[in-house]
Amino acid sequence: MDLDFDRNHIWHPYSSLIDPPPVYPIERAEGVRIYLEDGRGLIDGMSSWWSALHGYKVPELNRALSEQMEKMSHVMFGGLTHEPAITLCKKLVEITPHTLTRVFLADSGSVSVEVAIKMALQYWQSQGRSGKNRLLALRNGYHGDTFGAMATCDPVTGMHHLFASQLTPHFFAPAPQPKFSEPCGDEDIAELRQLIEKNHNQLAAVILEPVVQGAGGMRFYSPEYLQRVRQLCDQYDLLLIADEIATGFGRSGKLFACEHADISPDILTLGKALTGGTMTLAATLCTDRVAEGICRGEAGVFMHGPTFMGNPLACAVANASIELLLSGPWQQRVAAIQTQLDRQLAPLRDAAGVADVRTLGAIGVVEMDQPVDMRQVQEALIERGVWLRPFGRLVYAMPPYVISEVDLGRLAGAMVEVLGR
Repeated sequence: MDLDFDRNHIWHPYSSLIDPPPVYPIERAEGVRIYLEDGRGLIDGMSSWWSALHGYKVPELNRALSEQMEKMSHVMFGGLTHEPAITLCKKLVEITPHTLTRVFLADSGSVSVEVAIKMALQYWQSQGRSGKNRLLALRNGYHGDTFGAMATCDPVTGMHHLFASQLTPHFFAPAPQPKFSEPCGDEDIAELRQLIEKNHNQLAAVILEPVVQGAGGMRFYSPEYLQRVRQLCDQYDLLLIADEIATGFGRSGKLFACEHADISPDILTLGKALTGGTMTLAATLCTDRVAEGICRGEAGVFMHGPTFMGNPLACAVANASIELLLSGPWQQRVAAIQTQLDRQLAPLRDAAGVADVRTLGAIGVVEMDQPVDMRQVQEALIERGVWLRPFGRLVYAMPPYVISEVDLGRLAGAMVEVLGR
C-alpha cells in the first residue's frame, strides 16, 4: 500500500495532515480479527467503532449482500419502495419500545440525530408553538458531528467547541451522577428539573443517550434517572429523544438501553450496529403522535429526504444482521463478556494512575487519572495482538459478541499489562 500517499493526502477521523498519526494497513478481516498487511492478526476490541457485532466475513451477511446485489444495489426511495426496506421497518417497529410505530431511514448516525431534531422542531411548529425551538441535552453527551447534532453535544467534552459561534444555543443539564446500580434521588435531578420548569415553553425536546453516555466519557448512569426524565417530559409537555446509536442491538445487556428503565421515548435514533458493521445505515423512529402532528402542519410532509434513503443493499444486510442477532444467544454472550471483563480488568482498580474500572454489557472501560498517550498505548497493544483506540483518559473495549473466552482473555490481559505499567 502507498502509505506515503495516505499520510500526505488522506484525512482520517480527527487527524492532522501536518502531524498525521500512524495508520496501520489492513489487508482483510475475519472473525474477531483484523489482519495487517504484514500478516499480523489483531483482536478487534472496538467492533469497528461498536458496529461489527458479529465480527467480520460473516456468511449470512455476505449472502444477503450478494443476493440483493443481483436484484438492485440502489433505487431512489422517493415514490418507490422495496421489500428490504419494508421488512426492515417491520422488524424495527416490532423490536423497539412499543410506542414507536413510524420509521425514517437515514444515512448515518449523525444524520439520524439531525432527523430526530427536525422531527421535534417541525412537530411543535405544526402545533402552532414555534417558540418551542430549543433542546435540553446532558453534559458529557455526544450525538454526532453534523451541525444540528454538534449543537446538542457537551460544549466542552463534545469535541466541537471550535464551532460554538455557529451552533444553535441549547440548554444543558449536568451529567447524571448516580451510577448504574444506584438509585436516583430528587437532588440528582434537581437542576434538570429547574431548567425544564423555567424553560419548558422554549423546549421542544430532551435529547440523551439512555444509560450509557458514549463518546462523551463512557459513563454508565442509573436507569431511575432515565425514568425521571421521562416523567418530567410528560409533565411539561416535551418530547424525549433517545439516542441509541451506540447502545442499540444489545450492547448494554438489553436489546435497547431504554429497556433498563422500562420507558419508551417519543423519538429514537439508531445506527452503528444496524447493519452489523457492513454498511452505513441509520433509522429514526417516532410515535404516531409525532408523525401525525408533523403531517397535519403547514408543510403536510416531513421535510427531509436523503438521496440514498432506504438503500436496498443496506436494508437487506440490516435484515440479515438483526435476524442473526435475535436467533442466537446474544443475551448470554453479552452477559459472559461483562462477567469476564469485570473479573479480568479488576486488578487495574488498584493500579497507580487508574481512576476507575467499570463494565456494563459488552463494554469494559478503564479510566485513567490523566490523558493517555494514544500512540504509545496503541502500539503497545498492537504488539500484544490487540486493536483498541483510546481517547482522552479512557481505554475501553467493546468487542464483537461472538468473541471467544480465550480471545477476550487476551484482550483484557493486554489492557491490564499495558495500563498496569
